[in-house]
Amino acid sequence: MTDTHAAHEVPEAFELEITTPVVLCRPDGRLDPLAAGWSRTPLHRTNLPGGIGRAGAWGRNKRWEYWGIITPTHVVGLTVSSLDYAGVHQLWVLDRETGEVVDQSVIAPFAAGTMLPHSLHTGTVTARRRGFAVEITPGPASVRIQAATDRVRLDLTVEMPVGHESMCVVVPWSARRFQYTVKDPALRVSGRLRMDGIVVDVPADDSWAVLDHGRGRWPYSMVWNWGAGSGVVGGRTVGLTIGGQWTVGTGATENALVVDGRVHKLHDELTWTYDREDWMAPWRVTGPRVDLTFTPFHERVAVTNLVVLAGETHQCFGHWSGHVVDDAGTPVSVDGLVGWAEEARNRW
Repeated sequence: MTDTHAAHEVPEAFELEITTPVVLCRPDGRLDPLAAGWSRTPLHRTNLPGGIGRAGAWGRNKRWEYWGIITPTHVVGLTVSSLDYAGVHQLWVLDRETGEVVDQSVIAPFAAGTMLPHSLHTGTVTARRRGFAVEITPGPASVRIQAATDRVRLDLTVEMPVGHESMCVVVPWSARRFQYTVKDPALRVSGRLRMDGIVVDVPADDSWAVLDHGRGRWPYSMVWNWGAGSGVVGGRTVGLTIGGQWTVGTGATENALVVDGRVHKLHDELTWTYDREDWMAPWRVTGPRVDLTFTPFHERVAVTNLVVLAGETHQCFGHWSGHVVDDAGTPVSVDGLVGWAEEARNRW
């Protein structure tokens, strides 16, 4: 069966571009109206006052850093997250040649051993729990990612050029429920990966990192699509971040094309078409400025069922083709971008 998640045929939405620093929450924990909008660099101070009786209450706060990394030989997914009542962390590695997967996931009650700074790149992200250790350290023009499990070790440096732009946006479901996300695709990464004792170099000229930084207060149940792509097309560095379902009705999207470090904001909701009975079949994503096909080469399935915390994610890795129209009205090819497309269903 093919699922189609369609955008309404309406004129391009208006989203306020934020150009000066803002605070995400008011003192009572509700969304500050001045924070609703998007920016090209992280300008939100993502304070999330907690405690029972505050707007949103304890347990609804969700904080995470996700790094998706694709090299010529491997795919890496690294997650550090706090859901208030639990820290949920994962280091997932795919050997692209053999198809072997190493997956180490841990859950820390009440997010013990987890440190996530309030705002992006303002401090070190750490997670430590029984054979699982992560340290993500921001610098002035790079981010160092170190991680270790019984079978995998990472030591990577992600280039963060001064002046490059990312897709930063607040998605407001209500004054009590909202999400601030930063999507940063097409970042060059280098370093070393060790898997089962075998060391592999990560070459900067053909390895890509994508950041998903999230801070917010979520409804208990949510479904989303997310796609990302990175690469060089026609001599230009091109990045792609597109979403679906979770932003419908909010007036905000996380959709953007990034060309040589410049964000071209896509305000419209997009139509996602894919087969939930055959996730490896090509996906289609379309909209007024978007005509994309995604062809997978690997599917990652993650299922969690811990009563309060439950979810199912189908994340397919592959290549993008097609085009996106930039802010000047010019179609930009994305043929050959490497990345992923996913559907996630969560109760958390």
